[in-house]
Amino acid sequence: QVQLVESGGGVVQAGGSLRLSCATSGSVASEKAMGWYRQAPGKQRELVATITRGGRSNYGDSVKGRFTISRDNAKNSVTLQMNSLKPEDTAVYYCNLDRWYGLPYWGQGTQVTVSS
Repeated sequence: QVQLVESGGGVVQAGGSLRLSCATSGSVASEKAMGWYRQAPGKQRELVATITRGGRSNYGDSVKGRFTISRDNAKNSVTLQMNSLKPEDTAVYYCNLDRWYGLPYWGQGTQVTVSS
């Protein structure tokens, strides 16, 4: 069973920056991409950003130009740099490992709170 271990998050003022990191307990042969999703209270979980092992990235519309996703394949880890944070970015952020075969893996979630 692969585990995703998240770190980072916390409380920051609007306009500030935070960095989230996620490391897997091992490589996954059927991996399609790793990334981040978020869920705010009363809302559905939404895409933040994903990145493939080849470096192809995809961003949700609301974070384009502000967030940057990167990965270290040797360490099986992914990092999300979040700049120019807004109060509407407040949510629980979940690390995700999507697979070509089988259900995706999820981290336990980390809280990001942006105060106005």
